[in-house]
Amino acid sequence: MHIYLPIAEMSVNIFLILGMGAAVGLLSGIFGVGGGFLMTPLLIFLGVPSPVAVGTEANQIVASSVSGVLAHWRRGNVDFKMGFMLLIGGFVGSTLGVYLFRWLQTLGQIDLVIKLSYVIFLGIIGGLMMAESVRAVMRARGKGHSRGRGKLHQHNWLHGLPFKMRFRKSKLYISALLPIGIGFFVGVLSAIMGVGGGFVMVPAMIYLLGMPTNVVVGTSLFQIIFVTANATFFQATLNQTVDVVLALLLLIGGVVGAQFGTKIGAKLKGEQLRGLLALMVLAVCGKLLMDLVLEPEDLYSIGAIGGH
Repeated sequence: MHIYLPIAEMSVNIFLILGMGAAVGLLSGIFGVGGGFLMTPLLIFLGVPSPVAVGTEANQIVASSVSGVLAHWRRGNVDFKMGFMLLIGGFVGSTLGVYLFRWLQTLGQIDLVIKLSYVIFLGIIGGLMMAESVRAVMRARGKGHSRGRGKLHQHNWLHGLPFKMRFRKSKLYISALLPIGIGFFVGVLSAIMGVGGGFVMVPAMIYLLGMPTNVVVGTSLFQIIFVTANATFFQATLNQTVDVVLALLLLIGGVVGAQFGTKIGAKLKGEQLRGLLALMVLAVCGKLLMDLVLEPEDLYSIGAIGGH
């Protein structure tokens, strides 16, 4: 059963899109990521134009993240004060990111930038998370009795920044500039890559800010809701790259999947969650890299659009 997507200008199988939405919603609930890092490349693989995949996926992330946050809020795993600090930077970053997206679109380089951004960021983040996850598992096996005494983050010059605030839920006393800066960076990624930014946000909150893993997931999803909603609004009004029909199908599947994901995530250990997420990130990175290497005509055709 197929349906026509007016903005993407193509027909797709309804059940395939619903299934993809449910699968990514499941990941959203388990890992605390919006799922865009997986869904946007999947849509591109299906033949959806990159700008439409980015703009539409940002919209779907909002729904699956709301569903995930509600489940984590009921468990008391959301640090709202930290979430608002992340939001301040996220709003500014996502707004500037949409204007940057438009500029790259006029140059004819947006498709290449989107794919290269995924390969670079997913490769770095996935590699770092996998290495840390392996070390955590080895430490847990070697000396399980000392597990609670170790710290996930190291104190450095960042923790000496001014404007310090106390975040009681996360048991932290750090500069507000840190979460604002992280939020800004993730906001830009949200606009350019069509992601919630969870694959950057989650490790940054754990390793840079030193937040407890159980609080990180719910807080990350809380921030993702508003930043991606802001990005979606500007993508729709400024760039006209949001396909409502596609977004609705992904949304329905995503909301259902996220509810099951939160139940599964609650049963897994922190190092297991990080390891599984790292595997997913590296798998998507590998597929995108293969597409760029095996189909070099994409590079030349994209580059030629802006030339004479």
